[in-house]
Amino acid sequence: MDTPFSTLIRTASHEQHTEAETSAFMGDLLGGRLGVAAYARYTEQLWFVYRALEESAEALREDPVAGPFIQPELFRTAALEADLAHLRGPGWRAGLSALPATEAYAERVAECARDWPAGYVAHHYTRYLGDLSGGQIIRDKAERTWGFARKGDGVRFYVFDAIDNPAAFKRAYRALLDGVNADDLEKQRIVDECRRAFAFNTAVFRELGNEFRLSA
Repeated sequence: MDTPFSTLIRTASHEQHTEAETSAFMGDLLGGRLGVAAYARYTEQLWFVYRALEESAEALREDPVAGPFIQPELFRTAALEADLAHLRGPGWRAGLSALPATEAYAERVAECARDWPAGYVAHHYTRYLGDLSGGQIIRDKAERTWGFARKGDGVRFYVFDAIDNPAAFKRAYRALLDGVNADDLEKQRIVDECRRAFAFNTAVFRELGNEFRLSA
């Protein structure tokens, strides 16, 4: 393939990526039109997805395809739990519930981790590289809208303390994608799964939008 795989996967999933990030829910959240309860509910949904990603990580560490992507400095579950404790209080687990779209998303991540490591790579890329990029916009908006301390409780999910140079890290991550242990057919399947991952995100945003629908 003449085009680097990191470029191919980004461009081939651009439409689905744009649909997810321009959802009505995210627009209302980032526009300050929703309260902190909507932000907390979104954070809860992320917890289910990252638990699926990271509970599977150790078993994939030696996998020839997914193994190189298992990097503990990316792990987000502990940060999400700190944020939820801040947002919901120490008993946050008691009221935790996944939306149907979130359940389907987490189940697909777990299925890929178990049966198709290359598919897991698609979900890994979609989530973590997004956190290091567009996720920082969410952090900044959350800090300014709801008064969270800069990079403190409530937005720790978006703070990668173990990564000193995010730009360099993202370059290294894209190099891993370019060298992924997969033939052209398998790479196309990864691209298709990446599109599916963004569609899962869009479905979660749609259900969150229904839950936090603004009055006309």
